[in-house]
Amino acid sequence: MNDRTLTLYTHPMSRARVARWMLEETGLPYDAQVLEYGTTMKSPEFLAINPMGKVPALKHGDTVVTENAAIGLYLADLVPEKHLAPAVGSANRGPYYRWISFMGPLEQAMMSKHAGTTPEPMSAGFGTVEDVTNALDAAIGERDFLVGDHFTMTDLLVSAYIDWYLQFKLLEPRESFVRYVALHSQRPAAKRAGELDDALMPKDKQS
Repeated sequence: MNDRTLTLYTHPMSRARVARWMLEETGLPYDAQVLEYGTTMKSPEFLAINPMGKVPALKHGDTVVTENAAIGLYLADLVPEKHLAPAVGSANRGPYYRWISFMGPLEQAMMSKHAGTTPEPMSAGFGTVEDVTNALDAAIGERDFLVGDHFTMTDLLVSAYIDWYLQFKLLEPRESFVRYVALHSQRPAAKRAGELDDALMPKDKQS
């Protein structure tokens, strides 16, 4: 890791909470810049960083990374000593990429369910909601870790997304999902990240 500054562009009521957890797991120093919906997220300055005008975005020197999956992959490689990613060339590297990337089909399926749309399985990248749910349930089963025998960035991203969709009652609260989320949400880095973001919440949203 060189001395380039890590900057997280975030909002406490966004998917950037996941990126915050990622950064806390790495133990790397970072700055957090809180942006607001409809104003600073759409400012010319931020659109030059992320033309989508959405958070999270991560800036590391001149490098910009957006999308939680990409941010997780990037950060894990910055701290190999943390073993958040399997070694390149190892048998676990394939499942590591697979299940991190699987959060794309999961999100598509959940948003389709939320919108009440039912695209044809042949045309939908995720197949069906049942396909996605069953595949994820089978992958987790009674396992604590999706890849290998210890916590990796895969477990962080997958458990965070499952938790998100369980809270919004879009994902069936299957036993494997509830257990897996409960296990990883208790990690010290997850708690620290949550406390930092909760402190930034509007006063009327704070518990």
